[in-house]
Amino acid sequence: MASSSGSKPEAGSGPPSRLPSKKMTRATTMMADLPNEDTSAVDSELVPSSLAAIAPILRVANEVEKENPRVAYLCRFHAFERAHKMDQTSTGRGVRQFKTYLLHRLEKEEEETHFQLARNDPKEIQMYYQMFYENNIKDAQYTKKPEEMAKIYQIATVLYDVLTTVVHPSKLDDQTKRYAEEVERKREQSKHYNILPLHAIGVKPAIMELPEIKAALWGIRNVDNLPMLQAHGGPNVEDDNLVVPKESSQSNTDILDWLSSVFGFQKGNVANQREHLILLLANKEIRDRDDENFTELNDHTVDQLMEKILKNYRSWCNYLHQKHNLEFPPHRDRQQLQLIYIALYLLIWGEASNVRFMPECLCYIFHRMADDVSVILNGNVHAVSGETYKLAAPDEESFLRDVITPFYDVLRKEAKRNKGGKASHSRWRNYDDLNEYFWSDKCFDLEWPLNMKADFFGPDDPQTAYARVSQRPIRKKQPKTNFVEVRTFLHLYRSFDRMWIFLILALQAMVIVAFTGSVTALFHENVYRQVLTIFITHAFLNFLRASLDIILSLNAWKSMRYTQILRYILKFVMAAVWAVVLPISYSSLMQYRTGVLKFFSTWGQDWRNQSLFYYAVAIYMIPNVLAAILFFVPYLRRTMERSSMFPITVLMWWAQPKLYVGRGMHEDIFSLLKYTMFWIMLLVCKLAFSYYVEISPLVGPTQLILEMHLDNYQWHEFFPRSAVTHNIGVVIAIWAPIVLVYFMDTQIWYAIFSSLFGGIHGAFSHLGEIRTLGMLRSRFDTVPKAFSEHLLPSSSSSSDAKKTRRSLERDAIRRKNIANFSRMWNKFIQTMREEDLISDRERDLLLVPSSSTDVSVVQWPPFLLASKIPIALDMAKDFKGKEDDDLFKRIKNDDYMHTAVIECYETLRDIIDNLLENEADRKIVREICYGVDMSIQERRFLQEFKTSELPLLSTKLEKFLTILLSEYDNPTVYKSQIINVLQDIMEIITEDVMENGHGILEQGNSYTPTHTKNDRKEQMFEKINIGLVQHKIYREKVVRLYLLLTVKESAINVPSNLEARRRITFFANSLFMKMPGAPTVRKMLPFSVLTPYYKEDVLYSTDDLNRENEDGITILFYLQKIYPDEWTNFNERIKDPKSGEVDMEQETRSWVSYRGQTLARTVRGMMYYREALELQCHLELAGDNALSDDNDKEITDFAHALADLKFTYVVSCQVYGNQKKSSDVRDRSCYSNVLSLMLKYPSLRVAYIDEREETVDGRSQKCCYSVLVKGGESLDEEIYRIKLPGPPTEIGEGKPENQNHAIIFTRGEALQTIDMNQDNYFEEAFKIRNVLEEFPKLRRGQRKPTILGLREHIFTGSVSSLAWFMSNQETSFVTIGQRILANPLRVRFHYGHPDIFDRLFHITRGGISKASKTINLSEDIFSGFNSTLRGGFITHHEYIQVGKGRDVGMNQISLFEAKVANGNGEQTLSRDVYRLGRRFDFYRMLSFYFTTVGFYFSSMVTVLTVYVFLYGRLYMVMSGLESEILKNPSIRHTKALEEALASQSVFQLGLLMVLPMVMETGLEKGFRTALGDFVIMQLQLASVFFTFQLGTKAHFYGRTLLHGGSKYRATGRGFVVFHAKFSDNYRLYSRSHFVKGLELLILLIVYGVYGESYRSSNLYLFITVSMWFLVGSWLFAPFIFNPSGFDWQKTVDDWADWKRWMGNRGGIGIQPDKSWESWWEEEQEHLKHTNPRGTILEIILAFRFFIYQYGIVYHLQIVRHSKTILIYGISWVVLLTTLLVLKMVSMGRRRFSTDFQLMFRILKALLFLGFVSVMTVLFVVCGLFVSDIFAAVLAFLPSGWALILIGQACRPLLKWLGLWDSLKELARAYEYTMGLLLFMPIAVLSWFPFVSEFQIRLLFNQAFSRGLQISMILAGRKEKTA
Repeated sequence: MASSSGSKPEAGSGPPSRLPSKKMTRATTMMADLPNEDTSAVDSELVPSSLAAIAPILRVANEVEKENPRVAYLCRFHAFERAHKMDQTSTGRGVRQFKTYLLHRLEKEEEETHFQLARNDPKEIQMYYQMFYENNIKDAQYTKKPEEMAKIYQIATVLYDVLTTVVHPSKLDDQTKRYAEEVERKREQSKHYNILPLHAIGVKPAIMELPEIKAALWGIRNVDNLPMLQAHGGPNVEDDNLVVPKESSQSNTDILDWLSSVFGFQKGNVANQREHLILLLANKEIRDRDDENFTELNDHTVDQLMEKILKNYRSWCNYLHQKHNLEFPPHRDRQQLQLIYIALYLLIWGEASNVRFMPECLCYIFHRMADDVSVILNGNVHAVSGETYKLAAPDEESFLRDVITPFYDVLRKEAKRNKGGKASHSRWRNYDDLNEYFWSDKCFDLEWPLNMKADFFGPDDPQTAYARVSQRPIRKKQPKTNFVEVRTFLHLYRSFDRMWIFLILALQAMVIVAFTGSVTALFHENVYRQVLTIFITHAFLNFLRASLDIILSLNAWKSMRYTQILRYILKFVMAAVWAVVLPISYSSLMQYRTGVLKFFSTWGQDWRNQSLFYYAVAIYMIPNVLAAILFFVPYLRRTMERSSMFPITVLMWWAQPKLYVGRGMHEDIFSLLKYTMFWIMLLVCKLAFSYYVEISPLVGPTQLILEMHLDNYQWHEFFPRSAVTHNIGVVIAIWAPIVLVYFMDTQIWYAIFSSLFGGIHGAFSHLGEIRTLGMLRSRFDTVPKAFSEHLLPSSSSSSDAKKTRRSLERDAIRRKNIANFSRMWNKFIQTMREEDLISDRERDLLLVPSSSTDVSVVQWPPFLLASKIPIALDMAKDFKGKEDDDLFKRIKNDDYMHTAVIECYETLRDIIDNLLENEADRKIVREICYGVDMSIQERRFLQEFKTSELPLLSTKLEKFLTILLSEYDNPTVYKSQIINVLQDIMEIITEDVMENGHGILEQGNSYTPTHTKNDRKEQMFEKINIGLVQHKIYREKVVRLYLLLTVKESAINVPSNLEARRRITFFANSLFMKMPGAPTVRKMLPFSVLTPYYKEDVLYSTDDLNRENEDGITILFYLQKIYPDEWTNFNERIKDPKSGEVDMEQETRSWVSYRGQTLARTVRGMMYYREALELQCHLELAGDNALSDDNDKEITDFAHALADLKFTYVVSCQVYGNQKKSSDVRDRSCYSNVLSLMLKYPSLRVAYIDEREETVDGRSQKCCYSVLVKGGESLDEEIYRIKLPGPPTEIGEGKPENQNHAIIFTRGEALQTIDMNQDNYFEEAFKIRNVLEEFPKLRRGQRKPTILGLREHIFTGSVSSLAWFMSNQETSFVTIGQRILANPLRVRFHYGHPDIFDRLFHITRGGISKASKTINLSEDIFSGFNSTLRGGFITHHEYIQVGKGRDVGMNQISLFEAKVANGNGEQTLSRDVYRLGRRFDFYRMLSFYFTTVGFYFSSMVTVLTVYVFLYGRLYMVMSGLESEILKNPSIRHTKALEEALASQSVFQLGLLMVLPMVMETGLEKGFRTALGDFVIMQLQLASVFFTFQLGTKAHFYGRTLLHGGSKYRATGRGFVVFHAKFSDNYRLYSRSHFVKGLELLILLIVYGVYGESYRSSNLYLFITVSMWFLVGSWLFAPFIFNPSGFDWQKTVDDWADWKRWMGNRGGIGIQPDKSWESWWEEEQEHLKHTNPRGTILEIILAFRFFIYQYGIVYHLQIVRHSKTILIYGISWVVLLTTLLVLKMVSMGRRRFSTDFQLMFRILKALLFLGFVSVMTVLFVVCGLFVSDIFAAVLAFLPSGWALILIGQACRPLLKWLGLWDSLKELARAYEYTMGLLLFMPIAVLSWFPFVSEFQIRLLFNQAFSRGLQISMILAGRKEKTA
């Protein structure tokens, strides 16, 4: 191939040429599948992972191809040779295909490429290399940027590598060698950099000139007196413009290199943390300095940083009573040592991978390594042993291999025990268990270097590579640490025992008082004595808690300290003793007269003769009294919990187990009093309501029922004597639902109080003060001042500055404020135009002019001045008075009108004056203006001017301005048009308007110079400068004047777009809210944004846009109908000739993507931060000239430098590397779209996990790396690569692991977490530095926030009514909900989304989320738990907002709700919730419970109340007791029971739960709007939707606690407004809603039918109306909210699809959506992995279905009122016989229908005849009625379902008995029946077309109001153009 090559092409091309040619086809296909890309440009990106080393060569080939195709060919040939040497047998994944592709390409290029510089390859490449050096490298360092130089040196290095393979070294000429040596010498500096080009060659960027960067560099490069393992070069030689490193090695030039040489950190990690540390130091340094001239770091800066980063380490050492290893000998440089310790921690953290989730493990590693540092610095002699420390130079992976990998192996081994979330939590150790191992001094048994025989690691050696972990046997498992996540509801009692004890004791006391009369009865002796039994109850409940503590923590006892175990045992013993002592001592109380008054009157006088019970209670309550005292002294409690003094430690040991976290979480006294008062008021209302409404009305009927003699049972009663039982069954049936409501209704009271207090708090925060355009216009004149005060840095507070400020004119200050504001305001308006929210005309109406200094008044945006000039003209025209003052007073009454008139006059004067070229013409204009000015000054205006002629003048002016703005082809015609109109204007002014204007014209003629005879007589106003019209500033004036003259009432509604209005009003309103002042950009806190991304949509492709659904509708068409105004604006922008050539396809893709939930939208929004920072820099540097658009390069460079210093955006695209190499079209599209984002936004960084195949010890292994890349010229450029101990995402949950691997690449002191379905806005980004100032701001108690909560705007609310409901619900949560959580309740946590973390606090304490499999399913909230437990403080701020997308379809929303309910179920079991519940004070614990897991438990109790109520009614109706009770005269007379039955039904309506929604809407949009929205929501069946979601929450929360089965549920984020099939809905909701709905339906029918004879229908309806509503919602909501749910054709299709799905057989590989059997198997997955307790509970719950059969059979008329148990037995015989016959028929069909067809038919005939005979006998002889048959079906159906449920729970037993298939067929029959029952109403309603139309109106009414033609969309009648 390559002639005269110094290599051996035969070796490189021989074997591959024998590869089968068909492989080439496959490779070509892979390349051809790439969307919109040239294959030659991407072959370097498709290199298999095992051949990654050749990718740079192929990139260079692509780079040089256009310049020299032959050299590109040689590069590819070299790459092919290397690939063949690396993998000669092509065993790597994808290697064979790639080599075949490359070989075919080389064969083609061999023939096609030609020599350009020489006649052979060696000479060609040698000459090209020299030419490349001379053109691109020689002297380039003086002109090119460092990133350009990095790329050039990389190309030169590869070219020389290729050159040496083509040309023999002996044949290289001297010049080439000299160039190569120069390149080699500087190659280390040719690396791509992230933010700081520390070693790069080239023109020094502005960021490197900042003194803070130089000082930080000086600090870390201070390596004097450090013992060196390697020789190191001196510092870089620098001049003013260049960075030119010396030739010597770069190793050990700074502290991080030195640490790397000692411990063996990776180069990528060192480079990453070097930049990280420099930026941290630089930013901290400049915040504390006022001067600009410094070269060294301030000691205070380093002290602060060290304190922040190592605070957790110091705390850990203090907790374990260990001396920390931070030594500062007096003879050492203290600052140098501090920087070494900081750098060491950062290097450990940067390479720790998954171990970052274990902060105390990192503390242990740091502790040991800091000790090693001390030893080395102390002359290599160990301070304790006296041994010499060996200075062995490790390799760069030794730290990873020897320290991190062993811990990773343990994590991976434990993760395998999890079995994908199916194993019990108690069977494996999660991140928390392993981290908490380091909370005890046992961790020091691990020794250093790590002892692999320690128990922590297990018995066998884990040093083998991670790829072989899976081959090792599972070792003996270690015990859990401190806590065991047992799957039981009892965790709710254990974690929140104080709340349950309080509620139970209150209930007991209220019931006792209610039964004895009234509240005053408490003063009676007997009542008081009975109330005292609450102490006995308390003792028993306390005993239950102590028992649970032991039972639920047994699995962790082996790992606990003996003191913890002793505490558990002593607590249990003490609780048992009190549970015995108090009841015994209570018996002695009977001997004493007592009562409240008696007790307090005699206690002091005769205390010795008081009952023993009082003394016992007094002693028993001592701990509670002490706790109550300490409650009001939070500072003392906080100090005691954190103390290490022995007496206090012993005292606190008894109060609560000592743990590293959860100590000292108490709030300051003021905050404590606030939330205490909140809860006291709430509890008083709740208890009063419970007493008077729930408990008291039941007392009378209960007493009557207890005394009644009821023996007329209508079934077989096992305890028939009511004298013995006292009708206790009836009492339980009546009281049980009331008791459940009592425990649940606190949630409703919380909703009421939080709405009330949240609304008041929001009002005091100034929310909603500007909520309409009218309000904005009325206050707009104050907005610039508020903007300057809040969003711009305050000026110096020195006395001189204050004097200067006072001396300035108020008008000057106002102008400066407006100048500053207008620059930002115009950028804000411009971004909305770019987003197509406003049109060009609206943009012009909203902009503030940039020529503000040309007029004497403030130039407001034209939308404020709309119609002011026309009104003023009408006012002047119609004015009848004689005095000027009267007219001017009327005009001045409206400030905007006054400024508009003056501005129009002055602007018109400037426009005409500048247009005229003739000085004489200008003098005429000036004379006219002088006349106007003098007439006004002398108050003669009305005498000298005819105001009635002004409208005529206005008309001419409009024409004049229109011509000026028009486009023209012929300048002569254009000029003549202007002259004609201008002359007309001047004529009108002088002849019609002015009384003596003619004189001015005559005087003007006298100015005209004499003409020669050859000159044409010039007319006045004929010389004009039409070139001026194209000048930007001049044109702006013309446009503005035109708008002022022409815009009338229509501008009042500018902007017309609702989103634009919302943004403008919110921004204006936020300027009047309380926020910290803005620092300068230089002094603001630096921050990063981190977005995790997996495989979601980045940018919609053209195919996505035009892909039609089943109705022929595309996404593009749909969005055009939803956002018609934005589509119009888009077309206007694209077709604007000023925008030049645009790629219509790309722009359309972007337009659609920016309206979806795509990564492109998120990235665009987050990059507004950078734009805002750069604008803020310009404003600060511009000073008084804020309005000038001077793009001075120096200012721009400085702004870019500061933006780089302060802001970093990292998107963690986990599988970016795989997508790059994938042959899947969608993956490739995602890759190319992410790449295009990097190219569009140069400061965007993408982190990903790269998987490579590498050969280790002769074996191929998969190695993982964390990689950071940025956009280059056309491809990505790698910045850092850090090897990982193994695949990080195999250990924990995906999202937190994705965040964790990328967090090392973030920078700054703050970190904002953004999901990829969020958005941001420029005007909000402008406030970021204000928000960040919340971090250093001290609160009460000297606390600084660790998480700043931000509000969200849900931008998906306009899609449909469902999206609107969800948007309102979510909005109320992220505003009023979190407002009240943060203040006063102090229990706000992190809920994902836009919160800003104190980055340094969190990276040293486990990160920004938790990642353990399953238990941390809701990973985000655990970071809030963790932050609070570790002493953090979380706030919430509403003056800034971030956009957020939500699910918009019914099924999407339900999946999301299921995911959150699952997550809350897992939270209930977690140690975090347990610790917060036990360690918060009582009232804060209440807040915590009712705003987290308590909300979901209350939802479940709400549903459970319905069940308990109906089953209680079922018992009373079936037994006949209800009939007898209601017929009793005393009961019938009082109506008390009826009231009691109905009292709880109010609570199932749940209307009170929408109170927060109404309150927040009222606060921000007005209460009239809120009321209207509420009514519309109810008309759109919002209650149906919320009731349905209540069922979702209850089902998935309950199932998670019973059986587990939590998993991440991908909801999808597309535009879901299309029809879901019946089978899809059935699969999704069958178990969660349909089965439960049908069960409640049967209960209601039975209750209604069998109680009808003695009960009024009104009472039945009143009691059950809410239950019927719930049943209807659960059964039919998915179909009501399903687009085209009642379309007849779709209904027919759905039925066919459902039947097909039901009939398909399952099996291995058959998906659940293809077969009912596969789905049925999957639905039981949770039962396969549940524990025995869960199985037993499932069976017990199934037994409830047998009560139907037991009750109904005794009501059959055929039994003739017989009550013997034999009846029930016979019913079972009938049921089993029926099932047996059906089984025989089924078996016969399978076995005989083919071979014995006749016999099978005869058998069926005999069975039919038998059935007819039996039924005839029953009807004729036994007296069977038709109603009995229906009743029997109602009785037997639930029993059959119970058999199915029990059979599913006992699956192994039934399979062993061979009955599993029979059970499956029975289940299929039930599913058919349920499906039919659900489908019938849908089919009936589908017959009527109006139902479908009504449904469309119902679903999409909100979108209709914005022009959505949804009927056209759903019917598919898309307009097709011919």
